[in-house]
Amino acid sequence: MPLDSESRWRLVRRQKATGETPQEGEVTIRKAATDDLSQICEIYNYYVRNSVVTFDLEALSLADWKSKFEHITGMDLPFLAAISPSGQLLGFAYVAPWRQKAAYRRTVEDSIYLRPAAIGKRVGSKLLDALIRESKASGVREIVAVISDKGAEASVKLHESYGFKHQGHLGKVGFKFGRWLGTVLMQKSL
Repeated sequence: MPLDSESRWRLVRRQKATGETPQEGEVTIRKAATDDLSQICEIYNYYVRNSVVTFDLEALSLADWKSKFEHITGMDLPFLAAISPSGQLLGFAYVAPWRQKAAYRRTVEDSIYLRPAAIGKRVGSKLLDALIRESKASGVREIVAVISDKGAEASVKLHESYGFKHQGHLGKVGFKFGRWLGTVLMQKSL
C-alpha cells in the first residue's frame, strides 16, 4: 500500500535523522521523465508549504508540473532527476527561460530542489554540475540564479562553488509567511 504524503515525509525525516540516505557515489543523475513528476510535485510542494526558498504561496498541481515539464523539455532545455540506488527521486533540477523576449533566448534561470533527507549529501552539487554541462550543450550562454536572501544560504554557497558571481540584491520583492523577502542574483557565463 503506498504511503500518503505525510507518512512519506515522516519517513524522509527519520531517514535523515538516522543517516539512512544514499552516499554520494550511489546517486545517478539522469533526464527526468513524466513518471517522476508526482515525486517532483511532492518535493516542490514541501518547500512551498515550509520554506521561503520558493516564492510560490500555493502548492502546484501535478497538471502544473506536466505543463512546465513539457514546456521546458519542448525547448530542448535540461530537466534532470537525481535517483538513489533504490529508485527514489532524491531531487531535481531544470533551467527555464530567464525572460520571454527573444533577445534573452540563450539566458536561463536554474532551479534545484532536494528531498530534505538528501540535503548535505552532495546531491545538489551533482545536479548543478550536470545542469551546467547539459545547458551548455543546449546552446545556453548564461545561467542566472535567483535565490531567496533568507533561508537559502546553502544555495548561495553551492552556486559560488560552481563559479556563479553575485550580480545584485533585490530587497523586499516578495512577501511570504508574514515577512518581506529579497533575492540574491547570481550569474554564470558558459
